[in-house]
Amino acid sequence: MDKRDFAFDKVNFILLAIGMAVVIIGFLLMSGSGSTETAYNPDIFSARRIKVAPVICLLGFVSMVYAVVRKPKDKEDIR
Repeated sequence: MDKRDFAFDKVNFILLAIGMAVVIIGFLLMSGSGSTETAYNPDIFSARRIKVAPVICLLGFVSMVYAVVRKPKDKEDIR
């Protein structure tokens, strides 16, 4: 099978994996304990959960879109 038949090359898959890792890191930053009926936890409104983590997730999704849209470079056969 010829390599030109594939839509993605190795770099596309690496960029997709990096984007997925960044999204997972963003979701991990959003996680944490919440408030219960008996105790209020003000940490649910921290800057890490409300500002930083969603921006990191957004950057991860944007990088994944770039990895999908990126066109692999054609390598000419040298004979």
